[in-house]
Amino acid sequence: MKRIVFFLTGLALAASLSAQVNLPDYRFASGNWSISGSRLYQNDANAGLAKVNIHVPQNGPMLYAFNARYESGAEDGHGGFGLHIFADTVINAPSWGTGNSYLLWLNYDENPVSRSIPRGFSAQVYRSYTNSRMDLVHSVDLNNYAYLLTQDNLSYPVPFKIAVDGSSGEVRVYDPTDAAGTAYYYFYVNGKDVPLNGNWVALRTNGIRLSFANP
Repeated sequence: MKRIVFFLTGLALAASLSAQVNLPDYRFASGNWSISGSRLYQNDANAGLAKVNIHVPQNGPMLYAFNARYESGAEDGHGGFGLHIFADTVINAPSWGTGNSYLLWLNYDENPVSRSIPRGFSAQVYRSYTNSRMDLVHSVDLNNYAYLLTQDNLSYPVPFKIAVDGSSGEVRVYDPTDAAGTAYYYFYVNGKDVPLNGNWVALRTNGIRLSFANP
């Protein structure tokens, strides 16, 4: 299994070493991104389509592992972030979708505009077809975990681990609160999309300030 622990090591090195070594190609496409120490920050709580594109060839079994820490911005009752994986192309500008890809999204919204999105804490899976078209594939109510969203808890990084088998289309999302590493949720992508192949990952946020680092 090819492991992307995620990209912060490469980005931090790139910031300090520039082109002296062979590092992942990344592009701050929209939002206000910066690197401090070993963490990547998205600093604009008003950015609805903040995004950084990372060049990562993907095929077969992949593991995406990183941690995310809340910085601010959800005081208005809304915020979210997620990953486009197995993307064939990216655009270095704000966009709703990201080429052909799947978006794994974690969301908090006290007043969602769609009945398909649970009020409060939830997760979604979107199938992206173009930079402007995405369809909702799965939506999961996570309000059983909402009690964890305290100010004290939000000050600590939360580890995330997502295993995707590009050959079979199986996606497993692991429970960050389970020390045993249990897969909280799993599903299969549309069989017509298998095998999954792509050259890009896009990390994005919506209406929130977050920072990211290796697990």
